[in-house]
Amino acid sequence: MTRPPLADILADGVVTAGGLGKLPVAPGTWGSLGAAAAHALAAWLIGTAQAPAFLPALAILFTLACLVYCPWAERFYKKKDPAPFVIDELAGYFLTVSFFPNAPQLAVGVLGFCFFRLFDIVKPFPARRAERLPAGVGIVLDDLIAGLYAALCTGLVLALFFD
Repeated sequence: MTRPPLADILADGVVTAGGLGKLPVAPGTWGSLGAAAAHALAAWLIGTAQAPAFLPALAILFTLACLVYCPWAERFYKKKDPAPFVIDELAGYFLTVSFFPNAPQLAVGVLGFCFFRLFDIVKPFPARRAERLPAGVGIVLDDLIAGLYAALCTGLVLALFFD
């Protein structure tokens, strides 16, 4: 058995969010949880009064990474939208939490994670339809739509209980 080249090992590390996408059950949830943990750690280090300013940049970065790495992942895993490919979940989660820079970040993170996972699984209109678009576009667009729905619900809960 031959080992994959170093470029494949590195690309696999990126698309699986450091291996989270290879965990045996619910890889998308593990990927989202990794993003939420990074968000919580950054908020804790910086102080939870304000969100880290780089959250929108992370949403953009992971969206672009999806577009770049999706064709590689589909060839490598020999499957359209392979389960270990979880950087789309990172893009969606970081989009969700990008809208609340002045809210308590622990609440934003927990609510954002829960709502994002719900909408990523349910795929309300037009997410399911967007998922059918070719290659990386469809793979990441459904998560970005789920992130927008999650942001809306997170904002509602924050307005009702944290203002």
